[in-house]
Amino acid sequence: MQYRNDSDGNKLSILGFGCMRFTKKGNEIDLDKAEQELMCAIRGGVNYLDTAYVYPGSEEAVGKILERNGCRADIYLATKLPHYLIRSAAGAEKKFQEELHRLRTDYIDYYLMHMLNDVRTWEHLLELGIGEWIQEKKKSGQIHHIGFSFHGNTENFKKLLDAYDWDFCQIQYNYLDEFSQAGRDGLLYAAQKGIPVIIMEPLRGGRLVNLLPEEAKKQIAESKRFQTPAELAFRWLWNQPQVTCVLSGMNSLEMVEENLRLADSARAGEFTEQDFQLIEKVKAEINQNIRVGCTGCGYCMPCPKGVDIPMAFHCYNLKHTEGGKSGMWEYIQSTAMRRETSSASQCIGCGRCEQHCPQGLPIREKLKEAARELETPKYRVIRWAVHKFRIY
Repeated sequence: MQYRNDSDGNKLSILGFGCMRFTKKGNEIDLDKAEQELMCAIRGGVNYLDTAYVYPGSEEAVGKILERNGCRADIYLATKLPHYLIRSAAGAEKKFQEELHRLRTDYIDYYLMHMLNDVRTWEHLLELGIGEWIQEKKKSGQIHHIGFSFHGNTENFKKLLDAYDWDFCQIQYNYLDEFSQAGRDGLLYAAQKGIPVIIMEPLRGGRLVNLLPEEAKKQIAESKRFQTPAELAFRWLWNQPQVTCVLSGMNSLEMVEENLRLADSARAGEFTEQDFQLIEKVKAEINQNIRVGCTGCGYCMPCPKGVDIPMAFHCYNLKHTEGGKSGMWEYIQSTAMRRETSSASQCIGCGRCEQHCPQGLPIREKLKEAARELETPKYRVIRWAVHKFRIY
């Protein structure tokens, strides 16, 4: 197992265990199976476990497994505050104590504001007294490091990094999201500030393995460098020294053992020019069905009406390259679940964006298409509820 340091010099395994996807037995987590997989990973050197309040049964399962095996002190435990469910610092305290009880512990090593996507939301939390609450928890030792997980664009990510003295952050990042979400620019910005970055969705929920076009799978196999599509995706991430830890939602012993093998041999800077060319070829195969040739450069931004244009096109493309659920959920997270919505339908057709687009895209027309496909009745209900009940 390889390790990379956090800002305090703690050595975190470059492979982390994402505890959202434990196998279910009926409506409950298969605890015995989860224990076998989690303990196999820990024995193999994994020392960073990630869960969350809203992952059904996950915190409880992790707590039981760690207690059974007496290994709480051997790992770094990360979980998340569902800030969208609280209305006060007292509400945060109640959720936090519930998490400690579920996890059978009296401290959390890495605590995140879950899905914190814009500065306005963070400022609102500060108004509720969350800043003082965090400081009290850190002073008491109940929280060791404070951070946030993020789904949004690069600009908002950088603003959030600058808005508080964060100890770490967590972003969605993989070779398809290199220029979307926080993206490479966000990763480098965090590294410049000395903020460790935890990576989620390295395989886009398995889509960079299970839903790859056959031609892309063939190209990977013929490269002789990578035994599987998953290996290509993981090694691309670990090739970047700014990546601290990559989470994997492992739910089979075979998956755990394979990922341990990769994490033992991966090195930063090992990619060759041929490897990068292979990544581009695979991306080209994946993107054959894209609807908008947007590179995510951001020259069209900011929109005077707050539309997140690159994100809208990214999700619109995802709907047609990976399936509707993928694009739809990311669009909901990134545009509706925030204090200031950034929906494609907010476009008023002023055309300012098109004056700056290097690709000369018909942005106004494409935003209308994206809104028609992505802003379903379900989306509109969620957006309404977020603002009606001030969830964010």
